[in-house]
Amino acid sequence: MPPKAEPSPEVQELITLFKSIGLTQAKAAEAAKSPKGATVLKDIIETHALVGKEIDEKQAGLLAALAVQGSKLGPSERAYAVDAILDGRLKSTDQVSAASKYLETNPLPIDHVDFDKQCGVGFSITPAEIATLVANYITSSAASSWANLGAILGGLRTTPDLRWANPLEVKSAVETAFTEKFGAKEANKPKGKDAKKDTQSKTTTAKAAVPEPSTSRSVFSEGFLGNLHKPGGNPQIHPHLREAHLAATGGIVYTRFPPEPNGYLHVGHSKAIFINFGYAAHHGGKCYLRFDDTNPEAEEGRYFESILETIRWLGFEPWKITYSSDYFDQLYLLAIELIKRDKAYICHCTGEEIKANRGGEERGPRKACSHRTRPSSESLEEFEKMKNGGYKPGEAILRMKQDLDSGNTMMWDLVAYRVLNAPHHRTHDKWRIYPTYDFTHCLCDSFENISHSLCTTEFIASRESYDWLCDALEVYKPRQSEYGRLNITGTITSKRKILRLVEGDYVRSWDDPRLYTLIALRRRGVPPGAILSFVGGLGVSTAASNIQAVRFEQVVRQYLENTAPRLLMVLKPLKVTIENLPEDYVLMLEKPLHPKVPELGSSKVPFTRTIYIDADDFRLEDSKDYFRLAPGKTVGLFQAPHPITCTSYKTDPTTGEVTELVCRLENEGPAATKKPKAFIQWVAEHAPSGSPIRVEETRIFYQLFKSENPAAALPNYLADINPHSLDIVKGAMIEVGFWELAKRLYVDAKVESKTRTEKALKESANVSGTSKPDPEDDTPKATSEQLIGKEVIRFQGLRVAYFTVDKESKLGILDEADNVKPGPRPGDILILNRIVSLKEDSGKAA
Repeated sequence: MPPKAEPSPEVQELITLFKSIGLTQAKAAEAAKSPKGATVLKDIIETHALVGKEIDEKQAGLLAALAVQGSKLGPSERAYAVDAILDGRLKSTDQVSAASKYLETNPLPIDHVDFDKQCGVGFSITPAEIATLVANYITSSAASSWANLGAILGGLRTTPDLRWANPLEVKSAVETAFTEKFGAKEANKPKGKDAKKDTQSKTTTAKAAVPEPSTSRSVFSEGFLGNLHKPGGNPQIHPHLREAHLAATGGIVYTRFPPEPNGYLHVGHSKAIFINFGYAAHHGGKCYLRFDDTNPEAEEGRYFESILETIRWLGFEPWKITYSSDYFDQLYLLAIELIKRDKAYICHCTGEEIKANRGGEERGPRKACSHRTRPSSESLEEFEKMKNGGYKPGEAILRMKQDLDSGNTMMWDLVAYRVLNAPHHRTHDKWRIYPTYDFTHCLCDSFENISHSLCTTEFIASRESYDWLCDALEVYKPRQSEYGRLNITGTITSKRKILRLVEGDYVRSWDDPRLYTLIALRRRGVPPGAILSFVGGLGVSTAASNIQAVRFEQVVRQYLENTAPRLLMVLKPLKVTIENLPEDYVLMLEKPLHPKVPELGSSKVPFTRTIYIDADDFRLEDSKDYFRLAPGKTVGLFQAPHPITCTSYKTDPTTGEVTELVCRLENEGPAATKKPKAFIQWVAEHAPSGSPIRVEETRIFYQLFKSENPAAALPNYLADINPHSLDIVKGAMIEVGFWELAKRLYVDAKVESKTRTEKALKESANVSGTSKPDPEDDTPKATSEQLIGKEVIRFQGLRVAYFTVDKESKLGILDEADNVKPGPRPGDILILNRIVSLKEDSGKAA
C-alpha cells in the first residue's frame, strides 16, 4: 500500500485552525477537504473570533456542519445560526440543517418564535409521550411483524410530533412495542434453510405481499383497557347525572392517581401511574394527582414532595393536584345527608363487638348492633358531638347502613367517619373527625367527574360499596374498574417491612439501590423509560403480574444497550508496562462512545507505555479455550492500534500475587496484522490528560433476599436476607472521556428539565387561572431540580457492566457554568453504582 500523501501547507494550516475550536484531527481533516466548506468555516471562525473560546467538540462539529449546509446563507443569517449553536439552541446536525433551510428562505429580521418551532428549539417530549405516539402510529399503519420495523421507523421520522424526538428513544419505543406484539426479535428470525429461502424470495415477497390489517394495538386500546366504557357510558341512577357529567368534562377521559402520602412509591405503583396517566394521555384526556390525605397520623410532607417528583421523573405531568382534604366540607355535608336519609348511624361498639356482630372468627350469622335502629335525629346530634370533640378516638364512629345480609364483607356497614385527635397538615385543628377511605374515595371521584376509576383487583369487593354510596346520595357515579397488580418476586414493598430494614441497618436508606422503591431504582440508575417499557410490555389484564427480578433487569439491560455510551473501565486494575515503547510515548486515540450509535459522539483517550487492564483478564496458566492474556499469549486492546503479548510478569514477594505485567506491542511483523481472537479493555497512565480517573467506590448490588418469596421465610423475612447483597470495590479506573460525557449528560438533563418544568407550570397556571403562587398553599410544585440528579450520568463500562454516578459523589464540574471546560476538580469523589450486569458474554468467560 503506497504511503498516504501529506496535506499541503495550506490544508495543514486549515486543519490546525479547525482543531483550535475543538474539532478532532479526523473531523478537522475532513472539513479541510472541501474547499468551499473550508472557506466558509474559516470565515465563521475569524468573523466570530472563535479561537480560544470555550467550545466543546459537539458544538465545533455543528459549526462544521453549518459551513457545509449553510454555505449559501448571507453573513447576517449565518451569524444568527452561529449564535444559535453557541448559545445551545441548536444541538444536533438535524437542527442545523433545518436552520440552514429556514434561514435561506427567511432572511433577517428573524421571527424567533417561528424559527424555534421549525428548528426544534426547546422541544421536549417524555418517554411516556413517545411510547403513546409510537403505539398509535403502529396501530394505524397495520404493522404485522418485525419485517415492518424499517418502514415504521421511516414513517415515524415524518411524524410532526416526533420530528425532534431523540431517535434512540423512538427506536427503543418501537422495539418495545414490537416485542410486546410480535415476541422477541430473535425468535422471529428465519433459521437454517428457511433463512436461505427467505433471502432468495425477498424480491418476490416484496412485490406480492400486501400487509394485512393488524389487530395489534397499544396497551391502552386492547384487552382490559380497550374494553373499558366510553366517557358517559357508565350507568347512573338518574339520566341528568350523566348529562351534567358530560357537560362538565366535554366528553373526554378523566382519570386520577390517588396515593396515600404516608410512604415512598414502589415499583408496583409504576404500573398504576403508567395506566392512569397513560390511559388519559392516550385518549386526549386528563389525569389528576390526588393525595388521599385522610389519615393525618401517618402523613409527612416529604412524601407529598417525593410522590410528585417520582411521577414527573417517570415522564408524566399531573393535570391538576388535589387533596381529599379539599373536599372535607363537602364530605361532612354529605355525611349529614346520608344520616338524614337513614343510611348512616352513629355506633359506639368496640372493634371486638363489631367483629363479633359480623360473625366473628367462626364466620357465624351476622346481626345488627343496638345502635343501627336509633333515630336519624339522634345520630345527627351524636355526629355533631363527634365533630365538636365530645368523644375520644374509638368511642363513637359513623357507619353506613348498608346490607348485612350481603355475601360481600364490604357491605357490612362500613365506617364512614372516626374521631382522630391529630392536627392535619392542611386543615390544621379544624377537624376532630376524619372520613375513611371507603367514604372518601368514591365521592372525591364523583366531585372530580372521574370517567374511569382504575385500581387494582384487591378493590373488587369495594366496587359494590363504591356504587352503593354514590347511589344512596344520588350523585354522579364513576365506574370502578380493576386490573391485576404488579409484583416483583424476591422483593419486599411493604412500608412497614422496609422501615424495619432501614431502622435495623439492613439497608442504608429508603433509596438503597437494593430496594424496589422507585427512589431506590432511580438512585440505582434505572432509566424511567426502561421502567415504562417494562410495565407496558407486561400488558394490562385482571390477572396479577408476578414477575421475577431477572426479567425486570433484562428489560433494563435491553434499554441501556442502545442508549448508554460506552467507556473503557477496569474494575480491578493490573499494571502493564509495554517494554518496546519509550517512556514519553503518547498516542491520542479517538473512539466512538457507541459503535452502533454515532449520534452519541466520541471521546479521546491517551495510549501510553503504561496501561492498566482488568486483573481478571490475566491468568498464569493458559488453556486451549482461553483467549485473553497469559504468559506468551497475545490479546487485542479495544480501540488501540496493535495487540500486546505478555513477555513476563512481576509478583509480590510476600503473597505471590501478580502485581505487574511486561508486554510487547505487536506493531511490527506478522503479529501486527493478525487479528487477535479476543479484545480486552484498558486504561492508560497519562498525567497530563488526567488519565486514569480513579473511582473511590464501585458498588455492586445483588438481590437483597435469597428466595423468590422472602415473606414466606421463617421466622420472618429478615431470615431470608442475603448477607452478600453488596460488594464495594475500591480503586477501579475509567477513561478520561468520562468528564466530558458526564458534563454533557448533566447539562442536557438540565435543559430538558427546565423546558418540561416551564411547560408544566404554564399549563398549571392555565388550569388554576392564575400565574401567581399562593404563599399559603403548601402544594408541591413542579421544579427543574426534581428531574435532575447525578443518576442521569449513565454508561457501560466496556465488558464490565452498566453504571451510574451515585448521589454521594462530589463532582465539581456539575456545579460550574455549562460552558466551563470539563475535567477533574479538587475534592472530587466519584462513586459508581452498578445498574445491571451485562448479558452473559462467552468471550469474557473464555
